[in-house]
Amino acid sequence: MSYRPICDTWLLARPKVKYYGAYPNGFLQRARTLLGCSHLDAVLHVCGGKAREYPNNGFGMYDKTIDLNPDVEPDFLMDVTKEIPMGEWKGILIDPPYTLEDASKYGKHSFPEPNALLKKCMNFVEVGRCVGMLHYVVPAVPKNAKEIALIAVIMGNNNRIRCFSVFRRTE
Repeated sequence: MSYRPICDTWLLARPKVKYYGAYPNGFLQRARTLLGCSHLDAVLHVCGGKAREYPNNGFGMYDKTIDLNPDVEPDFLMDVTKEIPMGEWKGILIDPPYTLEDASKYGKHSFPEPNALLKKCMNFVEVGRCVGMLHYVVPAVPKNAKEIALIAVIMGNNNRIRCFSVFRRTE
């Protein structure tokens, strides 16, 4: 039997949060749905930046952020290439710097490699739960996961297209 993930294209508005790399407006609530998370489920925002300032009911009541930049006041100030906080995460949303140039804009020299970061995060959700990544790279499917969605994310003309990839933990 062949397998095909959900495929779609989201044409979204520019971010309403004044922060380099902020989520496009309309992204976060759609992403939560694909992760299978309600507003009451705890989602970990890896490389979360200013996700908690996102409008439109996208940031949940029990969501937490992890970031290397103390200026964004994350719940967990740590380097995701070294550790991920334990928790009862119903979903994980990863939005790392996409390039070394992007990483330099945040003032730190850590660049999380997408495949390694996804593989690490898959171990912090229960079987049946999802991890999503917004990136230029469509990461490889980890051995303990199944790819369930690939969404092109566009913010109009003269912007790079990104991909939101969602993976469900299988073991």
